[in-house]
Amino acid sequence: MEQVQNGGRFDLIILGASGFTGKYVLREALKFLNAPSSPLKSIAIAGRSPQKLNQALEWASRPNPPPTVPILTADTSDPPSLRALCARTALLLNCVGPFRLHGEPVVAACADAGCDYLDISGEPEFMERVEATHHERAAESGALVVSACGFDSVPAELGVMFNSRQWVGPAVPNSMEAYVALESEKRIVGNFATYESAVLGVANAHKLQQLRRSRPRRPRPVIPGPPPLKGETIENQKKIGLWAVKLPSADSTVVRRTLAILTENSHAHFGVKIGSKSLLGILRITMVGVFIGLLGGIGFGRWLLLKFPSIFSLGWFRKKGPTEEEVESASFKMWFVGHGFSDESVASQGNVKPDMEIITRVMGPEIGYLTTPIILIQCALVLLSQRNNLPKGGVYPPGIVFGPTDLQERLQQNGISFDIISKSNISS
Repeated sequence: MEQVQNGGRFDLIILGASGFTGKYVLREALKFLNAPSSPLKSIAIAGRSPQKLNQALEWASRPNPPPTVPILTADTSDPPSLRALCARTALLLNCVGPFRLHGEPVVAACADAGCDYLDISGEPEFMERVEATHHERAAESGALVVSACGFDSVPAELGVMFNSRQWVGPAVPNSMEAYVALESEKRIVGNFATYESAVLGVANAHKLQQLRRSRPRRPRPVIPGPPPLKGETIENQKKIGLWAVKLPSADSTVVRRTLAILTENSHAHFGVKIGSKSLLGILRITMVGVFIGLLGGIGFGRWLLLKFPSIFSLGWFRKKGPTEEEVESASFKMWFVGHGFSDESVASQGNVKPDMEIITRVMGPEIGYLTTPIILIQCALVLLSQRNNLPKGGVYPPGIVFGPTDLQERLQQNGISFDIISKSNISS
C-alpha cells in the first residue's frame, strides 16, 4: 500500500472508493482508463482502509484482473492526509457522505491547493455553506468546486436546459415542473447514506434557513407572465400517467442557484415532484416523508429513524443497500412539463394564462449506483479534456459549469436519454 506522501501525480483520485457508491464510481472510471481518446491516463483510489479499497478494486475490475491502481490512505477527519491527496492530483472525486458530516474538510483542502473537486452530494445546506465559505478561496487558487454531479442534480439541470431550448422565439416558458418516477422489475432499495442525509437535513433545517438569511440576496430572474397558481397537494398528471406529490429535493435549490447566476436569460418557475403510477404509491411516499418530518427534529426520533431505516422507510432503505440484481433492474424517468406563452408580448399583458405546453423527458438506469457514477465520470472527463474552456476557479452548481459543454451528448452515449415528448397549444 502507498502512503499519500510518495511522489507521482494523477489525473484523478476517487476518495471513498470502497463505499457503496464509490465502488460503482470506480467501476465506471475503469471503463475510460487509457481508453482510446480518453483524457483519463492515471487514477488512484483513497480512503481509510487499504484492505477495503483493494476489495473494491477487485470487485470493480471483474471479470478482469485488477489493473495497477495506487491505493492511498486518507481520512476526511485528517486534514494533512487530504492536503497530501490534493498535491498529487488534478481532480478529486469525493464519494464520502453524508457530506454535511464529512465534506467540508475535503473542499477546504482542494480550495487551498487549487485542485478541482466534484462530488455527488444532494444536500442543500452543505452546498450552500461551501459556496458561502470557500468560493473566494477557490476562485483565487483556481480550484473548480462543483457539487451535485450525480442524479442530484445533473438530470434536473440539463433537463431544464433541454426543455428551455425547445421554446423557440417568440415563445417563452413561464413555469416548469419536473416529475421523477423510479421504476424496478424487482424492488426499489436506496442507499442508506441518502436516507441518513434526508434525516439530518430535517434535523438541521433551521441552519439552512439561518445561512440563507445571512447571505446577500441574488437578483431574481425575470420570468415572463404571472407566477403559476399553487396546485393540489397530490396531483394526478394524466398526460404522463402519474400521481405526484411535491418532493423537497436538492434539485429545486440547485436549479434555482443556476438560474440566479444566469439572470440575463429568460427563465421559468421551477419545482420538483415525485411520481408513482398508483395513488397507493404516493400515499406510501407521503408516509415516509411524515415519519422523517416528525421524528427527524428530535434526538430520540433521529435515533429511531437511523437505527431502523427499513421500518421507517417502509422497506425503501436498508443499511446494507440494494443487491446487485436490484440495482440492475431499476431505472428512472424524469418528465419536464413546461408551460408558457406562444408569444412573449402576450406574457407582458398582465393576468394571462399560458397557452403552450412542452413536455420533455430524461431517462436512465438505477439512480444511485448506475446513473450517478455515469454522470460523475462524464463530468470528470469533460473537466479533464476541456478545462481551459471552463470557469477558472470557484464554487458553482453543475449547470453553470457543464451546461455549455457537450455533457448531454456524452450522457446520451452512455445510457441516459433526452427526448421531446410533446409540444402543444393549451386553451386557457
